[in-house]
Amino acid sequence: MLVVANRTAESPELLHVLRERASEGSADFTLLVPSSAHGIRWATDMHAGAPEAKRRLERALRKMQAAGLTVEGRLGDPDPIAAVQDVVNFATFDEVIVSTLPHGVSRWLGLDLPRRIERSTGLPVRQVTASR
Repeated sequence: MLVVANRTAESPELLHVLRERASEGSADFTLLVPSSAHGIRWATDMHAGAPEAKRRLERALRKMQAAGLTVEGRLGDPDPIAAVQDVVNFATFDEVIVSTLPHGVSRWLGLDLPRRIERSTGLPVRQVTASR
């Protein structure tokens, strides 16, 4: 199962959903964190977010593995659609979980990312909204 998250990769809401999914049967997860920069950094250097995204990915992986989940991590392209396509083109997934910030705060929801991923991959997409 592909899990796409950035600022919400360490959220308790995402961890809860992954634990629920794992309790339904054998589940292996691939956590994809696009290396998007935030704020003005995005406008000046699209790749400026890689160091922060890598740290977030490593922290989230430790937390998920400590919770007993089988998960591997990938740092992705700054464009979340391109990041998903890069991973989906080289592996098989049965579902995508997209973790976002709440409406009004989430840039991904403004881009309609969950539906765009569903259309571009043909996979079912589940959205998880983090509280922070």
